[in-house]
Amino acid sequence: MISRTWSRTPLALCLAIAVLSMYSMVGLAAQEKMAAELTVSGEVSVDGAKAITGATVFSGSTITTAQNASAIITVGKLGRIELLPNSSLKLNFDENGLTGSLDAGRVRVISSAGSSSSITTKDGVVVADNTQSNAYTVDVECGNTIVNTQAGRVELRAGSEVKPVAAGQEATAGQAQPGTRCSRLRTEGMKGLSGGGLAALLLAAGGAIAAAIIAASTSNNDVNFGGPVTVISPTR
Repeated sequence: MISRTWSRTPLALCLAIAVLSMYSMVGLAAQEKMAAELTVSGEVSVDGAKAITGATVFSGSTITTAQNASAIITVGKLGRIELLPNSSLKLNFDENGLTGSLDAGRVRVISSAGSSSSITTKDGVVVADNTQSNAYTVDVECGNTIVNTQAGRVELRAGSEVKPVAAGQEATAGQAQPGTRCSRLRTEGMKGLSGGGLAALLLAAGGAIAAAIIAASTSNNDVNFGGPVTVISPTR
């Protein structure tokens, strides 16, 4: 009885080691698939901890950039994501594609053909066409969502509305907040029309209106400069 027990012990031990090794290899392989590489410029943090170039980023991480800082997350063959200054993005990815939730700032996405990519904001979700390579920017700095496509084709889905955004086009959703750079640009544009510029614009508009009135009057031969018009007969 004792000899049988001792004979089975090495076999059981070998089986246990084999099982543990298999799980370890599977775990390492899965971890390798889920890893992305980080390149930083300036102050960047991952899940609240300071990050350096060459650090590993895993799915579910939140990457944050400070002022005058940026970060590039390269997700293998899927593509890459660039965070611009003062941005915060929670990034998820697997072998099929990548998704992100943009809470602040701007992000540029380059995705490969055959892989999906999407960025969610408070106003909606930006979804790329996975049949081709795409390059697009999502901006929430102004309080609303601005999408600009550099290559490929994406859609801005906000509520029941779907806005296709082809290369070279831009789409927006939501309302810009007062005090942001978007509202400042609009205010500065209006200020540029004050004073002399506004007077010149009004003068030009007034001149155009006056010219139109005179032209209409002349065409009807109704112009009268202070008295009856004497018509001279060519036979006299």
